[in-house]
Amino acid sequence: MSPAAVNGDAVVGSDGPRQKGKATPDTIKVGCIAMVEKDGKPRRAEILSIKETKSGRQFYCNFDNFNKRLDEWVPLVRIDFDQDVEWPNPEKDKQKDGKTKKASTAPGKKTQTVKKTQKRIGKREQSVASEGQTPHPWAEFVESQSQRKGTPKVDDGDDKVMASLDISATPGTGADEMEVDEDETPAGVAKRDRAPSFSREEEIEKLRTSGSMTQNPAEISRIRNISKVEFGRYILFPWYFSPYPEVFSQEDCIFICEFCLSYYDDLKSFARHRRKCTLQHPPGNEIYRDDYVSFFEIDGRRQRTWCRNLCLLSKMFLDHKTLYYDVDPFLFYVMTTRDEKGCHLIGYFSKEKESADGYNVACILTLPQYQRQGYGRLLIQFSYELSRIENKLGSPEKPLSDLGLLSYRQYWSENIVDILAGYNEREEKCTIEGIASQLAMTTQDVEHTLQALKMQVYHKGEHKIVLPDNLLQKWEKAKLKQRRIIDPERIQWKPPVFTASNRTWGW
Repeated sequence: MSPAAVNGDAVVGSDGPRQKGKATPDTIKVGCIAMVEKDGKPRRAEILSIKETKSGRQFYCNFDNFNKRLDEWVPLVRIDFDQDVEWPNPEKDKQKDGKTKKASTAPGKKTQTVKKTQKRIGKREQSVASEGQTPHPWAEFVESQSQRKGTPKVDDGDDKVMASLDISATPGTGADEMEVDEDETPAGVAKRDRAPSFSREEEIEKLRTSGSMTQNPAEISRIRNISKVEFGRYILFPWYFSPYPEVFSQEDCIFICEFCLSYYDDLKSFARHRRKCTLQHPPGNEIYRDDYVSFFEIDGRRQRTWCRNLCLLSKMFLDHKTLYYDVDPFLFYVMTTRDEKGCHLIGYFSKEKESADGYNVACILTLPQYQRQGYGRLLIQFSYELSRIENKLGSPEKPLSDLGLLSYRQYWSENIVDILAGYNEREEKCTIEGIASQLAMTTQDVEHTLQALKMQVYHKGEHKIVLPDNLLQKWEKAKLKQRRIIDPERIQWKPPVFTASNRTWGW
């Protein structure tokens, strides 16, 4: 298996030799491979789709040896027509059509169409089916750690890699949080006005060598429909398809109000809305505040429009999020930062009002402009603090997104090592159940973490938990660093009680 196949990078034109020749803006078509300018350099790219926008024709390009998150819509001027273009292989296409026909028709039998695409499993169905069919994320980590060279290891001591395991991810099929880089993310964030600086080069180089581990093929194959988003002080470049109205796909840039999350396709309408919009914080109860962040609790049934808009926004950065309309059965816990203009959205996690599997997070996301700054860790910690108040053991909904999985691995490992180091200093014995109780984590998550870190051994007829010296040394170094944490005493929250109608879908 090639490194690109392992890392999830795109290998353009790997289906065999193609005919080459000159192309013009009128003759170039979907399937062609051309030299396209990216970051000031010509790069080989396959054209996956073509659309007409108000500024002219645009081409959706998949660049050779780049992660699919870096696919983008490019204007005509970025395509080099002086060089030969590789045309699609017609023989290959005809052969595929012939195979499809043979599969769909058999002699002596009625014509039958073979459907290759399966119906997408709904969120509630998936959460029920995940217990018996979806492997635990740590199981995938243990089995594939030796193969995925591009995936940062949990036990890597490099500060940059450890930071990349922070968090950023999703509501939908699983707790998915996307926290990739402290600078601009693959599809990127551009600063405006007083926004902090970002380094796009570092993020692009990183994503070229690390791919998604749990990408949903149905979602990853969809063409990203939104090219650019203006959100507050930032310009965001989406990673994935999001089901905004079709007319928005014809715009070069859409505008989203950072307070009410309403979306507009032209600047004039957006400017008129901003003059009238009076919302300065998420429309819910503030249940936590410290010097850095605030948390708001929002009921999806009471604030349907706002929560649906939040899901549409988050879908642009989550690869397999499916829920964006039926928000009634969920609570949304939104983290913000405050200034003189109001409370600005950093990230959020959603939670089912009544989870049959005991999940404390359905979806989790840190917006790209705030990733790699420790906010994802705060989101995870806050979800467990709520579980502790409820006297429950919590776990995120499975499957996790690729970056959400990395974030949770980091959080689990750091906290478990912290607990074990305390036992080690007191020379006391501990159990998996005891660790789970202290951290409000499920025993399954604790056990898989111990196994992945090789901290659970079988010695003299019994299972024992060991604390390797290298992990202990990293823990001692981490104690010297000042990290933002949630102060449980500042949480003003009681577990809400809902009627049957408030816990169900709003159909």
